[in-house]
Amino acid sequence: MKLLLAAALALTFAAPALASERHPTQGEMEAELVCPECHTPLDESDSPIARQMKAHIRRWIAQGWTKSQIENEFVRQLGPGVLGVPRTHGFDLLAWILPLGGIGLGALALAAGAWAWSRNRPSDKLSLGEDGTELDPEANRRVDEELARFDG
Repeated sequence: MKLLLAAALALTFAAPALASERHPTQGEMEAELVCPECHTPLDESDSPIARQMKAHIRRWIAQGWTKSQIENEFVRQLGPGVLGVPRTHGFDLLAWILPLGGIGLGALALAAGAWAWSRNRPSDKLSLGEDGTELDPEANRRVDEELARFDG
């Protein structure tokens, strides 16, 4: 049952992604590409090369090109710097792995530090004096009385 639910969920999210690949929109393509002249997203740029790129996108979408075909053509003509998001294969895969791996390692280091800190502290710091020795029961009683006086 769980497997069937997972498959249905995967298909639910895969269908829009496949539709976007086959039938990209002008706005979607402009948001994912970068102007090589001003290094801003294409949809925010009004440079001459950005206007040319937008015209090419419009023409290629009308001709039925897929999202990958359009991206590959711009990469062929202008280089990989035209992509707003790094690819998920080859050397560009490091752009995805390194930050996520760093976050994971940082979380593990914090967890290990918190665990070690919680294991290495005394169990009852309130019953210790300044030199680390335990207070006698009379001093402990007086401290409790004074604290109760401030609370009430």
